Amino acid sequence: MELSGIGVSPGIVVGKAYVVAGNALSVPRIRIDVDSIDTEIRRFREALSATAQEIRQLQKKVAAEAGDEHAHILEAHVLVLEDAILIEKTIDRVRKEKLNVDHVFSEVLEQSARVLSRSTDSYLRGRAEDVRDVGRRLLRNLLGKKEKSLADIREEVIVVAHDLSPADTAGMHKEKVIGFVTDIGSRTSHTAIMARSLEIPAVVALKDISHRIKRGDRLIIDGTAGVVIINPDTAVLKEYKEKRIYFEVKEKKLRELSRLPAQSLDGHAVQLLANIEMAGDVPSAIAHGADGIGLYRTEFFYLDRMEPPSEEEQYEAYRYVASRMAPHPVVIRTMDLGGDKFVSPLEIPKELNPFMGWRGIRFCLEQPEIFETQLRAILRASTEGKLSIMFPLVSSLEELREAKRFVAKAKGDLVRERKSFNENVEIGVMIETPSAAMIADILAEQVDFFSIGTNDLIQYAIAIDRINERVAYLYRPAHPGVLRLIKRVVDAGHSKGIHVDMCGEMAGEAQFAAVLLGLGVDGFSMSPVAIPTIKSIIRSVTLSEAKKMALDVLNLSTADEVERVLGSRGVVRE
Repeated sequence: MELSGIGVSPGIVVGKAYVVAGNALSVPRIRIDVDSIDTEIRRFREALSATAQEIRQLQKKVAAEAGDEHAHILEAHVLVLEDAILIEKTIDRVRKEKLNVDHVFSEVLEQSARVLSRSTDSYLRGRAEDVRDVGRRLLRNLLGKKEKSLADIREEVIVVAHDLSPADTAGMHKEKVIGFVTDIGSRTSHTAIMARSLEIPAVVALKDISHRIKRGDRLIIDGTAGVVIINPDTAVLKEYKEKRIYFEVKEKKLRELSRLPAQSLDGHAVQLLANIEMAGDVPSAIAHGADGIGLYRTEFFYLDRMEPPSEEEQYEAYRYVASRMAPHPVVIRTMDLGGDKFVSPLEIPKELNPFMGWRGIRFCLEQPEIFETQLRAILRASTEGKLSIMFPLVSSLEELREAKRFVAKAKGDLVRERKSFNENVEIGVMIETPSAAMIADILAEQVDFFSIGTNDLIQYAIAIDRINERVAYLYRPAHPGVLRLIKRVVDAGHSKGIHVDMCGEMAGEAQFAAVLLGLGVDGFSMSPVAIPTIKSIIRSVTLSEAKKMALDVLNLSTADEVERVLGSRGVVRE
């Protein structure tokens, strides 16, 4: 049987299945008398403390085995346990309803998780499982039940589960757990990030695979293609063993490129940068040969908590990334919050079309305290390396000027407080709205660089919602209108002497690498694992070949024609 899911960590492995039992807990609903309320609350606080201690111990284990930066992934779990609103809501309900704290907490927690799971943002949906995992740990402590650990596995296996928490993944021994598959999950879940950092092949979102597999079944996992095969026959086993050899040889060859520059056959150099969501992604960026960080998405700090992060917390994270990547550049995008990415205390109203709503720079400008705190943290960290500030979703010159005034104010405040920062920190904008693309020549006079955010630019330019299944087929990076907008932005930036990068998913897609080079893109920022492949393509063509390809596709009329041309030109030379 062959099943398809989402490949979140590349590689091919063959092994025996180790099926993890479900995590469901039976929580009784018990009426308590007034005299028992304080006892229940005390039990709750003791369980909070014990659970936080467990997670801290896991953080130490992860730090020892994978580095401090990966231990940061579990910080969100601790923050859930320190969430004042969640704690007070639980205690308040125990007092008012006179019910046992186990039952009340399970309901309060599930309510929070459901809010996250309904989000249209895949990153937020992944956080819902983190919340549930913390809840299960705390409930086990309240109920006095011991949890089985994957660290106890003593043979080489492929773990099969409904879901795996980052804590589960952190407890795995890489020598024993050679891969894992789950019913649910996404590429942006913490578990997927941990799998990639540990280089364990993994496939998620397989719906009901945990019910289809028995312990001891033989499995093939293709974490690159997102395929799982249950009890393969001899012919299929032979086929995948050959694929694994090819994959390992190709990976070795691509990894060797990490030490070589990203330049065309005739010596034209570009920067290949990494997109990251947290400090823990830095080692992967370095390992895959990134020339820097082209997009540091900072929403992570704001999503798993009830209060915005402090200046110090942000400063430490930005400082770490800057120092680890120095002397290479690090572009920090200010928070792209609002719409479907919310911060609970701000009580942002639900919008009918969040992608067109109160988000990006619009949100930042109307939340001055939160915005200024982030800018101060970035500026302070700028002394540790080559940091830049980038504003998201700019659609007018007025927005850009206002955002720059906030930067100037933050600098003035730091000067008065005698706190050091890089006075010449570069400022850039993401070009992801058609209006920004059309006035790129005007915006270019006000900034040091552009970064084209194709994910949003494409959906706004073609007028489609990329997460709406009914129109998702219209989301075509090869649309001639998209390619012409990219060319317009590149030319406008270069005419004013600034560099133009691309940080959308299109930058990491192999079929577009040569044509983007020909269009004049200076830097490509992508998922770290995509860097070696894009580098191999850049090193396989001359700039004149790439320019000829770009000119040819700009003269085509449809996305189908563009895709046919790009597909017919094999540009990678073995």
